[in-house]
Amino acid sequence: MKIDPTLYTGRPSEKKSEAEERCYELLDRLGVRFFRVEHEHADTIPACEEVEKLLGCPICKNLVLTNRQQTAYYLLIMPGAKPFKTKLLSHQIGSARLSFAGPEALQELLGVTPGSVSVLGLMNDREGRVKLLMDRELLSEAYFGCHPCLNTASLRFSTEELLHTILPALGHEPLLVDLPWEIPEENG
Repeated sequence: MKIDPTLYTGRPSEKKSEAEERCYELLDRLGVRFFRVEHEHADTIPACEEVEKLLGCPICKNLVLTNRQQTAYYLLIMPGAKPFKTKLLSHQIGSARLSFAGPEALQELLGVTPGSVSVLGLMNDREGRVKLLMDRELLSEAYFGCHPCLNTASLRFSTEELLHTILPALGHEPLLVDLPWEIPEENG
């Protein structure tokens, strides 16, 4: 993956996509200091390894999940390297079995495409249809890394600002979940 090795402070001087610009406008309006790395499309956690090194923080795994009836939607944010099993999360939040939401739901609910899901996409969830789930382990990180709703850039800001400035402004309080690093084997 081609990556610009420069760690920029704040928004780019050149105009970006509408989705990305809205993220920068939100962060600027809230007074959130952030750093930025520009790169080719990075739509998987392995593709973000070099980005993580430049940002100096991990990039989170962002999963949009839904129940079988597609009446409840969740944005799960968790450490990128941690394995995920829907059954373990479903049990914790008291939901029927969850599955991954499709591209149409990502666009409709968060204004993003697959591979560009970000906590910042919650600014597009004006009706509060998406419940934010956050792995408790992320609270121990000093910094939080995510895409600005487009996977050709990545941002770093403090976890404190995420929790106490950004999420309250977006009207989304996280439900903390505890996901294991070791997935227990199921008996056949």
